[in-house]
Amino acid sequence: MTEKTILLVEDNPMDEELTVRALEKKIINNKIVVVRDGAEAVDYLFATGTYAGRDAHQLPAVVLLDLKLPKVSGLEVLRRIRADDRTRFLPVVVLTASNEERDLLDCYAAGCNSYVRKAVDFKQFSESVRQMVLYWLFINEIPRHMRRP
Repeated sequence: MTEKTILLVEDNPMDEELTVRALEKKIINNKIVVVRDGAEAVDYLFATGTYAGRDAHQLPAVVLLDLKLPKVSGLEVLRRIRADDRTRFLPVVVLTASNEERDLLDCYAAGCNSYVRKAVDFKQFSESVRQMVLYWLFINEIPRHMRRP
């Protein structure tokens, strides 16, 4: 089985550490790429800037996207993902502490696949991350043109 990449877009070091720890404990054989702001996420996904040498055809299996990001907001990152034919169908899970109804509505209107609130309790958070990522990596079906060889 081919290794699938998870792109974590998270600016909070504590949330990053907890998410990576939860994924490493529960998910086997997957690369986790962490970027810390919206501009870096866009560069990674479209192989520009710092990531200009990266193969733009090698997309992550799922993007875990925080909303409140420096430089480019998570919502704007989501809009850019959906606006480009290369990434239009890329699974994007908004993983946020926001419980604002406006954020929830805006994210779904922009095309997120899922909106998950970060749990305060690490055990609960870890389990929800595990279930969510297992679904997107192993249960969800993706269009043939997005599958890796």
